[in-house]
Amino acid sequence: MTVPFIDLKQQYIALREEILSAVDRVFESTQFVLGKEVAAFEEEFAAYSGAGYAIAVNSGTSALHLALLAAGVGPGDEVITVPLTFVATTAAVGYTGAKPVFVDVDPVAYTMDPRQVEAAITPRTKAILPVHLYGQPVDMDPILAIAQRHGLAVIEDAAQAHGAEYKGRRCGSLADLGCFSFYPGKNLGAYGEGGLVTTRDPAKARILRMLRDWGAETKYNHVLKGFNYRMEGVQGAILRLKLRYLEAWTEARRAHASAYARSLEASGLLLPLEAPHNRHVFHIYAVLTDRRAALMKSLESCGVQCGIHYPTPIHLLPAYSELNYRPGDFPVSERIAQSEVSLPMFPELTAAQIERVSAAVLEFENAYQY
Repeated sequence: MTVPFIDLKQQYIALREEILSAVDRVFESTQFVLGKEVAAFEEEFAAYSGAGYAIAVNSGTSALHLALLAAGVGPGDEVITVPLTFVATTAAVGYTGAKPVFVDVDPVAYTMDPRQVEAAITPRTKAILPVHLYGQPVDMDPILAIAQRHGLAVIEDAAQAHGAEYKGRRCGSLADLGCFSFYPGKNLGAYGEGGLVTTRDPAKARILRMLRDWGAETKYNHVLKGFNYRMEGVQGAILRLKLRYLEAWTEARRAHASAYARSLEASGLLLPLEAPHNRHVFHIYAVLTDRRAALMKSLESCGVQCGIHYPTPIHLLPAYSELNYRPGDFPVSERIAQSEVSLPMFPELTAAQIERVSAAVLEFENAYQY
């Protein structure tokens, strides 16, 4: 029997009756775009994240785009971020007309290295965009201190960090704005696309609500040049239901990560660590190996699905060649990109499945030594 990398069907089966009831409410109300279910989800997610306001949109990419605009980022500006992330982080910066400027990641946490940020600031820098990669919160305090000294906005890319905590505070409440994705495979996933922006600033919340809905404050009163980035009612209802289970799912992920750590301690893999003061939510269980291709082939032959997040750092992608970065510019990101393997990780993962994955890894490691 195959151990899947992720199993969305198991979660759906467990929630099926509740999901169908939630969807039926939307169909009965005929509020298919925004509406009461989306508004209720916004209130509940704002409370969950510890942010004052939550603005639901149609994708995590849209959330990043609008957050950057709400922070005043535009043509000619620069935004400091990291090359070890999904391409949407960088793409959203480009959507505003601004330029992404990269700094490397920390070699232990795999998130933005605060020690490198200040040197990347120029007169054109407008914002800093750290990424809570794999569910691990960034070391935010030094980044926030740098931003305050230089008058810069800070926007959290929390697409993989629903419920993650830094020094007791939830991701999405740590900076000026926070951005979440509800793509189906995320820790809190919609049954389609979805995203959300958090903020404590009522003025930014007002701008975000206008920007997602054609720039209108009231119907046909278009105050800003906006976008069609509205969340659908069905996704709001589904996410509202699933939010009630997020804490239990998060604790399951953390327990699975601990089980992996115990089972794989003797392996040759570099296992993920939870940085001090953090609550890592393990969206991805990322291990590093110098024998990635061979390990993945061996795991697949044993019926264990695995993945890579992400095989090429953004600065080396052909789409961003105009930024003129070169191999070696960000060695930590490049090393992780070349050696990362994502093992199966989802709340419904069983102890037997974790044992099977671990046994397959150890079998490969033992065979390789002789």
